[in-house]
Amino acid sequence: MIYDTHPSSPTPAASASRSEGLHPAFLIAWVFCLIFYFAQYALRSAPGVMMPELTHAFTLTALGVSSLVGLYYYTYSLFALVAGALLDRYGAKYVIPAGVAMLAAGAVLFGGGLVTGAEGGRLLQGAGGAFAFTGAVYLATHGFPARYLATAIGFTQCFGMLGGSAGQLLVAPLIHGPISWEQFWFYSGIAILCVAVLMLIVTPASPSTTSDRQSSLWSMFAPYKTVLSNPQSYLCGIAAGLLFLPTTIGDMIWGVDFLRDGLHIGYTEAVMRTSMVPLGWVIGCPILGYLADHLGRRKPVLIAGAILMLLATLAILYLPPRILPPYLAGFLLGFGSGAAMIPYTMIKEVNPDRVKGSATGAINFLVFTLSAVTAPLYGWLLSTISHGAELNLADFQLAGAAGAVGIVIAIVLASFIRETGSKAKQISAVNMEY
Repeated sequence: MIYDTHPSSPTPAASASRSEGLHPAFLIAWVFCLIFYFAQYALRSAPGVMMPELTHAFTLTALGVSSLVGLYYYTYSLFALVAGALLDRYGAKYVIPAGVAMLAAGAVLFGGGLVTGAEGGRLLQGAGGAFAFTGAVYLATHGFPARYLATAIGFTQCFGMLGGSAGQLLVAPLIHGPISWEQFWFYSGIAILCVAVLMLIVTPASPSTTSDRQSSLWSMFAPYKTVLSNPQSYLCGIAAGLLFLPTTIGDMIWGVDFLRDGLHIGYTEAVMRTSMVPLGWVIGCPILGYLADHLGRRKPVLIAGAILMLLATLAILYLPPRILPPYLAGFLLGFGSGAAMIPYTMIKEVNPDRVKGSATGAINFLVFTLSAVTAPLYGWLLSTISHGAELNLADFQLAGAAGAVGIVIAIVLASFIRETGSKAKQISAVNMEY
């Protein structure tokens, strides 16, 4: 849990008191943070349904647009480290609304029509968006009894992925109907700014402690040394990052273009199909997480989900379109990618209790640094394969093979992660007795 990691952590008595019941003020703030998380995921995926508009407006190549959209992940990965540390030191009252305000400002800048403004806007969106999930977990930790915390966090993640689906399914008809793509970003920014103001009003202040006031600013980041010096942390982070790429890069950036230019599917139908990936993620994440808990084994569920992703990816890329029902492969890809959240649990379990909060920040950093690096590389790969010409199915199939290889690497890395499920702990306890 995030607040267990830094000097601002509550006393054991306070923690016990809070775990006994609901705390309405934090719960109300958590609900608004869910809206924030929904919005940041929607804005993260929205460029995928407006690639032709962005290419024309900014006069960019496929590589240029991919690099522009991928800027989001640079600041997201960096601020994933910062967000948890700031929340632990200063509480949620001002930190989370500041993140919401950054997301709002980034949306407005992106819709301004200038490349430099869009670049700055995408960087701001990533920086602000990094506070959404961490902030929601922080508020849930303070608002829910301990026995409901896992359910609350699971619901938080599902709500975010619903935003990812909405960023494709709902945005497409909007920007080709009542409003332009520029207006979408402007109106989104205004709406999100209203959320920032409401969060500032409803979020309760978290009391700071004497040690919090006396500690240096840099001391907030000390736990990361423990996490990032553990090789198991990198196995968790890189495996999760590779499993995220088919959704963050493959679906949310290039999914619509693949279906339109590669399979010659109409725009509306392409949007509907790509929206199945985050929708499958919404369902797969809690089911696979439950299986991992129920079986007492994390690695088999993680590897099985990755294998399902691999099969779905190969089916999407290489099977004739009429072999499978049109929405099934995308849904299965999303369902399997729900396994990417299992390393988020494992990284906490392979590190000491005192750094569990920082472990979440560290895996977010590793996961989205990988996305930040891969987004322009994938655009470059497509441009190189196509020699700058119009993209076709063969180009996407060849470039998509790199994504399939990434999933295979994730499976290999997952096999080296230490099993942390309850069954493994029971076996370890029995062995220690003998």
